[in-house]
Amino acid sequence: MIEVESLSHSFGTRQVLRNLSFRVQEGEIFGLVGPDGAGKTTLVRALTGILEPKAGRIRLLGSPSPETVRDQVGVIPQAFTLYGDLTVGENIRLFGAMYGADSREAEKKGEEILTFTNLYPFRDRLADALSGGMKRKLAVAAGLLHSPRLFILDEPTTGVDPVSRREIWKILYELNRGGLTILVTTPYMDEAELCTRTAFLHDGALLACDTPRALCEAFPGHILELVAPVRDVRPFLAGVPIRETNAFGNTFHLVVDDAQLAADAVRNALDRAGIAVEALREVAPTLEDVFVEMAREAA
Repeated sequence: MIEVESLSHSFGTRQVLRNLSFRVQEGEIFGLVGPDGAGKTTLVRALTGILEPKAGRIRLLGSPSPETVRDQVGVIPQAFTLYGDLTVGENIRLFGAMYGADSREAEKKGEEILTFTNLYPFRDRLADALSGGMKRKLAVAAGLLHSPRLFILDEPTTGVDPVSRREIWKILYELNRGGLTILVTTPYMDEAELCTRTAFLHDGALLACDTPRALCEAFPGHILELVAPVRDVRPFLAGVPIRETNAFGNTFHLVVDDAQLAADAVRNALDRAGIAVEALREVAPTLEDVFVEMAREAA
């Protein structure tokens, strides 16, 4: 569905995409994951023909020219524009007309999609009166009006509440089960775990691309999860054989080579500092652990 080979792009002297190569297979939910500034939106613009890359090759649905297959691709950009002074139903009919559907066809398809996205009860509400999550769901609905084969969404859940995030992902899963291939960008590692395959993008470069399970299984080390009543545990662990320490409140993930040796050293060091160890155990690495380690090595 998507083939990217040696893709590079720069804005002036700033290189934002660095020799990217990957493929998206039919039937996948493919996640492009990375922080702000990683190059996700620039890549989406290149994939959809909005931006012409400086180097490399893209084939979209078998075509080397993305603009020739736009009628088969649904695209939800990060800043999707709704018409706030129109109702939900009027927005859907308008976007249907933009895609070239006649009024009767747009009305029928619009009702189906609004029902599918649970927006039908709000069809007479002004778009400006919708919550952030409902606006994103309406954007998703608009992108489905022409029954695309491929759906590309740029950070569809950024800035919405947790309940709306789950609802949007439920919609994406339903669409995928119906045969739709999906490429989605996200800065959230928990969403990366929901994808068929995940590609890590950092500073414009592709760090890895595989299934979430395979990425975690290939993690080069062990993770100790430490819970201690301090804001930063690192000053107390000088000399302990730890490669990296990542903090999540008062919970810390310690990247180590030898789990037992490091655990004993951690307990001894904190005991000397008079700090209670509330919990210390080896845990399976998360995708966030994997990404942080890869980004550290790439720096």
